[in-house]
Amino acid sequence: MFTGITEEKGKIQAIKNNSVIIDCHKVLDECKIGDSIAVNGVCLTVTEIGKSFFKADVSPETFNVTALKYLKSGDSVNLERAMPANGRFGGHIVSGHIDGTARVINILKNNDFYDLEIELNPSESRYVIRKGSVTINGISLTVASIEGERIRIAVIPHTYEKTNLSDLKSGDYVNIEVDIVAKYIEKFLSTSDNKSGISMDFLERNGFC
Repeated sequence: MFTGITEEKGKIQAIKNNSVIIDCHKVLDECKIGDSIAVNGVCLTVTEIGKSFFKADVSPETFNVTALKYLKSGDSVNLERAMPANGRFGGHIVSGHIDGTARVINILKNNDFYDLEIELNPSESRYVIRKGSVTINGISLTVASIEGERIRIAVIPHTYEKTNLSDLKSGDYVNIEVDIVAKYIEKFLSTSDNKSGISMDFLERNGFC
């Protein structure tokens, strides 16, 4: 499990033979073969470790369903190690299992902040609410507004500068993981034996959606 708090920006050294090699430093601390590292939000297993890099296998399916397929040598990626059991929970629950990709519509400077606008697929947008959490390229972010399938996120300067959000431009694709709690709620409400009294009306009246 991850929290969506990027620890460092790594750099793609190479992508070949269904594997990726990433130059980095901080996430290598106490890292072992078999550990999980989120790369732009995608949970990958470390298969080789060097002095300043790690290697991970990436299946064809993972390449196909994530924005990893758009990466090339020299591109920056957001990295986060799996959260230890005694770690601090800084973001929200992030599994590292990408739901899909979204297209960047615009990213504009707004005084000291940045407004990021992306367009989701309907299969992901149904789980996103205003002021709710969404993971973009592995970063835990809060939704500022929603209009149709498009969402806007106000990005603070620190997050913009310390992650690869600063590299994005209109037309780029990013990895999306929606809040897993929303999916569990949908599953719970859809069961035929729901006798708890919890309904969409109940959730709306109590400010959950």
